[in-house]
Parts: sequence; structure tokens; C-alpha cells
Amino acid sequence: MERISIDDVEARIGPAAVKRALGPALETAEVALNYYELAPGDSFGFGYHRHSDQEEVFYVFQGTATFETEDGPVAVGPDEVIRFAPGEWQLGRNAGDERVVALAVGAPEASGDTEMVRACPDCGERTEQTVDWADDALVTLCVDCGARTGRFEYSSH
Repeated sequence: MERISIDDVEARIGPAAVKRALGPALETAEVALNYYELAPGDSFGFGYHRHSDQEEVFYVFQGTATFETEDGPVAVGPDEVIRFAPGEWQLGRNAGDERVVALAVGAPEASGDTEMVRACPDCGERTEQTVDWADDALVTLCVDCGARTGRFEYSSH
């Protein structure tokens, strides 16, 4: 048995005000488990993405997360759950004014290949992206032209 306090797990840098990777702290072997707090405008991921081998489930405790999906936007409110099968495109955001608190579960723990697209201003469309370190921040870069499409630092939210 492993037991932790969410507040004792170090927050990770990214597009959410707070992301805490609980799986490693709990020594999970078969499941990824992440705690999120999204300030208005924040998202769960760096871009619209899909995992080749991992299904993801999001449980929203507080606020409303709006997920961009291939079928259009889907709002998920408090005490609601949404599941994405491997290969399904998705990106959850906080499009409202209230903080979103959620738990994300992914299985298997390793997500396999992840495809991600973001709007590239230089290319004029959504393009495949990578994430890399630059100047003490995570940045998203267009695979086609190398343009920086996003910068993510530790949040003070």
C-alpha cells in the first residue's frame, strides 16, 4: 500500500496552473494518475493530441472543463467523467471563470506515441508539434518550420 497527500507531490511545469504526477509518488506500475488545477484559460495538455496506446479518463471535481473532440466541444462539469479511447483526439480546457479541479487516469501507464497539433502562426494552420526545454521553460515547436508556438513556465496561479 502507498499513501500520499496531493499537496506533498511537487507540481510540474506545463499548461495547467497545477499538475501533480501522482503515479510515480504512489509507485503505480500500470496506470498514470495526474491531479490538475486549471485557472481560466489553462488546459490539461500542450495541444490537441491523441495517445496511440493509452486510454484516458478525466474526473472533474470542481468547475467545468470543455474538451475539444473530433465531434465538437464537450463540457464536463462537477462529478462528471469523460473517457477517451486510444487514438481519440482531445484537449481539455478551462473556458470558464471558475477554477477546474480534476483527476486524470491513463492506462496503460506508458501512453505510446503521442501526436499533438497546435496552431502555427508561421504556417497558418495547425501543425504537428514537439515539446522541448528553452530558457527555463517548456516550449512547443512546429515540426514543419521550427516556429515556437507556446511557452510554459511554472504558474503563480
